[in-house]
Amino acid sequence: MTSKKQRLIDRQYIVPFVLITTLFFLWGFARAILDVLNKHFQDELHISITQSSLIQVTTYLGYFLMAIPAGLFINRFGYRRGVVFGLVLFGAGALSFVPGMQVGTFNVFLASLFVIGCGLVFLETAANPYVTELGPEATASSRLNLSQTFNGMGCFMATFIVGQYLFRTDGSSGDVTVPYMVMGIVVLLVAVVFSFVRLPEITAVNDTATEEETPRLPRLFSHRSFVFGLLALLAYEVAEISINSYFVNFMTGEGLMSKNTASVVISLALVIFMVGRFVCSWVMRSVRAELMLLYCAIGTVGCMVLVMLHLGSVSMVALVLNYLFEAMMFPTIFSLSLRGLGHLTKSASSLLMMTPVGGCGFMLMGWLADTTGSMSLPFIIPLLGYAVVGAFAYRLVAGKK
Repeated sequence: MTSKKQRLIDRQYIVPFVLITTLFFLWGFARAILDVLNKHFQDELHISITQSSLIQVTTYLGYFLMAIPAGLFINRFGYRRGVVFGLVLFGAGALSFVPGMQVGTFNVFLASLFVIGCGLVFLETAANPYVTELGPEATASSRLNLSQTFNGMGCFMATFIVGQYLFRTDGSSGDVTVPYMVMGIVVLLVAVVFSFVRLPEITAVNDTATEEETPRLPRLFSHRSFVFGLLALLAYEVAEISINSYFVNFMTGEGLMSKNTASVVISLALVIFMVGRFVCSWVMRSVRAELMLLYCAIGTVGCMVLVMLHLGSVSMVALVLNYLFEAMMFPTIFSLSLRGLGHLTKSASSLLMMTPVGGCGFMLMGWLADTTGSMSLPFIIPLLGYAVVGAFAYRLVAGKK
């Protein structure tokens, strides 16, 4: 159990915490747009689920390719410059949708999404570990869950606002460049703000060895909890991103609702996701993070089993309820994986931020749906992902080193 008297945030870091937390909202918004963009491009460009999954593949490939360069950049130039550079890339990629619309080909949009993905990985590589350092180590998971609550808010607003704009009740479709143009302008304005603010660099003090004594990667991979955490985070990303991307296809393919209604329902599910993170942030001030993670992993596996049993409305409810159980997983796995890494934290964070490449798992879900004709069988992919998360949590609860 974690002491109830533990501070959540050190007083001198409240302003940096608030500023950094705004970034969680921005990348949540950017990533969640993809969940309605898939169905939009399927209808507008007459492509299959598997083909539309290139949206996720291209965006998260940016994470995979740029995560280590982002970590090196942040190690050398600090958190603030990493944030500003990421925001500039993010904004430029979003605004490139405007000239891209004039070309009008799928590949041009994919190129823009790749640039956005490269920008987002800089933001996440800087912000996630930074938040864990703004208070006591014992409340790091709780603190990161609180910041990630605003990530959930961005996800909810993106799917609801953009979903209603693209999937209109009269059957028409909105111009996809409009939300990206607005987002690009907002992001570049935020970049200007961060160019003039001071973010204190946090120096880890719990590592007796310096970074120079041994190469970073061998030292990192000597930490078994970090290696298992890296695998667990990748498995979680496969599950979470694939479900979000497949949600509208599942609901419409099963004949449960229209595209417009499905975009509303996924928005409500993301509200549950956001509330789940807020509640878990509070609960984990008194409950061990690894124990909470184990309980939630069991809940997600149960939900996936119910979805795969093809039980109609019961499966639909289970799919929505899954958002409550998975809400705390990313920030909790992330912070648990960084425990005790000291000066290796920034390097470890860059490796952890390669895991959103798991979003490519949606392509496998799409392939299963297209080839088998079953809309429920593809959920075997996230089920296996959550099982790995459960194994990671069990290992920590059991106290195995």
